[in-house]
Amino acid sequence: MTARIDFGRKTVQVRSRLTGFTGLLGLRTVVVCVALLVVALLVAVLALGTGDAPIPTDRVLRAIFIGDQRFDRLVVWEWRFPRVLLALVLGAALGVSGAILQSVTRNPLGSPDIVGFGTGAYTGALIVMLVFGGGEFQTAAGALVGGLASAVAIQMLALRHDVSGFRLILVGIGISAMLASVNAWLILRADLLSAMGAAAWGMGSLSGLTWAQVTPAIVLLTALSLTMIPLASRLRMLELGDDLASSFGIQVRRTRLLLIFLSVALTAVATAVTGPIAFIALAAPQLGRRLARTPSTALLPAAAMGALLLVTSDWLAQRLFAPTTLPVGVVTVSIGGLYLAYVLVAEARRS
Repeated sequence: MTARIDFGRKTVQVRSRLTGFTGLLGLRTVVVCVALLVVALLVAVLALGTGDAPIPTDRVLRAIFIGDQRFDRLVVWEWRFPRVLLALVLGAALGVSGAILQSVTRNPLGSPDIVGFGTGAYTGALIVMLVFGGGEFQTAAGALVGGLASAVAIQMLALRHDVSGFRLILVGIGISAMLASVNAWLILRADLLSAMGAAAWGMGSLSGLTWAQVTPAIVLLTALSLTMIPLASRLRMLELGDDLASSFGIQVRRTRLLLIFLSVALTAVATAVTGPIAFIALAAPQLGRRLARTPSTALLPAAAMGALLLVTSDWLAQRLFAPTTLPVGVVTVSIGGLYLAYVLVAEARRS
């Protein structure tokens, strides 16, 4: 991948030989993304060094890059690094997922967790856990299937002539409410131990993650990201309207359905690993857009902001009430509730 900066036009030309993709990025967008990633990495290093066995920053870096101290290497690399790495990667995935859906629906509230994709993934996981007694990988597969199944159901109900953004959100909220009642029924009918485990998983947590979860998640997310690269330009065209997009030779209906599938798949992978984590997909695209001052929802700022939000939320979940550790979903819901109130007030003032 190569990049060329044009300071006169304040743009950066990016060219990938692997995918054949060529595009222009605003210089401010690049600066904002780099700044967000730097802050996210600083928080990650801080998270790697804090805990029941605190480790100074210089020893954390030595444990990662040199590994000459066995104890530091064990704590940092084996115990904490998978959790922090997945927080960064899955946060970026949720940010991109939300950006895609908000662009397709042309609505800042078009988030996978609000529309119901995350709830469907939770339903699939609950069925595997509580009905079939599946293990860890079976539960992850159930979450993937549940998320995709809910997406298919929502699109079939919303798709009379074409996918309408507002209709998709309304149908998704209705399906999400129905699935939430199904989830509650599944938990209530289960035995106490299984119900407690399912309820804890449903709050979303990065605790207990190991390298066994890292490799499959990164492989799946890398494949989805490579699929997304050639569709990024089409996503911007869809935001300009179906008629204009069609005039440029874009198959609007097919492209929109493919983008929604990618959004669902990104959310389902994250849910399969950690359980449903709310509001990252809702807040990250809009916060990234405001910082980068892009005319539309941009994928790269959404990914960088998502990584920063999730790794910071997870660090706060570990340290706010230490030694008691909160599920990261509790922190993201608290932050997301404030953000949702802000969005509703801002939209009311505009109208």
